[in-house]
Amino acid sequence: MPQWTAQRSRPVPDDVRRIIATLPEWFGLPDANQEYIDAAETKETWTVRADGAVIGVALIDRHFEHVAEVHFMAVDRDHLGCGVGTALMAAIEVDARERGVALLEVKTLGASHPDEGYAKTRRFYEKIGFLPLEETDLWGEDNPCLFMVKPLVASAR
Repeated sequence: MPQWTAQRSRPVPDDVRRIIATLPEWFGLPDANQEYIDAAETKETWTVRADGAVIGVALIDRHFEHVAEVHFMAVDRDHLGCGVGTALMAAIEVDARERGVALLEVKTLGASHPDEGYAKTRRFYEKIGFLPLEETDLWGEDNPCLFMVKPLVASAR
């Protein structure tokens, strides 16, 4: 299995659009997809590349100095399960620790929804140390939002 390197990147909205198109079972809402593409113009961006092409991308929000949120993360279908997402999250975590971030956060589809793809997503985040915090109706009754967090230090203050 290749050793992937993730790094902070310039904005890559065209790559976000292309990668989303390879994953319709995760990204099947056109309005939400466009929001991710638009967000890729301005949010902190991390990428993994193979032969110069972006094969994984994450967008990060920094709401407070002690919290970093994974706003969006996707890996091109041809590279799923090869460690690209793990490399992205490891690099983001190293950077967050260096900045004094105490907590990583991600929102994903909650377990009360039967979607098997998002069950895999939750298992991925749990495998790398994220804990379920709360499931809400933030995205509406049909799309339960699960907040997951990963503590990076013993105390936020």
